[in-house]
Amino acid sequence: MFIQTESTPNPATLKFLPGRAVMHNGTANFADVSDSQGSPLALSLFNVEGVLGVFLGSDFITVSKSPNKEWDVMKPLILGVIMEHFQSDRPVIEEEQKVIAESTTGGEVVEQIKELINTRVRPAVAQDGGDIVYKGFEDGVVYLHMQGACAGCPSSTMTLKHGIENMLRHYVPEVQEVRAVE
Repeated sequence: MFIQTESTPNPATLKFLPGRAVMHNGTANFADVSDSQGSPLALSLFNVEGVLGVFLGSDFITVSKSPNKEWDVMKPLILGVIMEHFQSDRPVIEEEQKVIAESTTGGEVVEQIKELINTRVRPAVAQDGGDIVYKGFEDGVVYLHMQGACAGCPSSTMTLKHGIENMLRHYVPEVQEVRAVE
């Protein structure tokens, strides 16, 4: 098994591509070890000293590290964990509630916002090892949750304000602003 790695715009996050499906439906974000109990893969990754976060995408795994750790030391350990996990044929996720499922309710404006996020924004941020999840729309403000490499990325505010906000405002006149939420 050959696992590729890619840097992300967030220097504290690295994207691992195992060359096979990771998540068959949705994504999963684990902000700390206590969140990872339903994922044998995430739990194993948190056993590597310095791992602060794990994000599972359709065909990639994004790992965030502590600022006092170096990728040169952590990367081989993480590669070993990922390789061992996939060779053992254990499930990536055991608990389906950890999978992010977007709400399908909402009016025409909300559906248009979700469609734009799903077709134009999410594929672009997935290339950088992250994800953006729709959380709500109220009084002209779209609320989005940034995950994986996008969470804590130095360029995330610029992406959110200059990229996503401008695009949504162009296609959906009701949108006045985009804000990140935890």
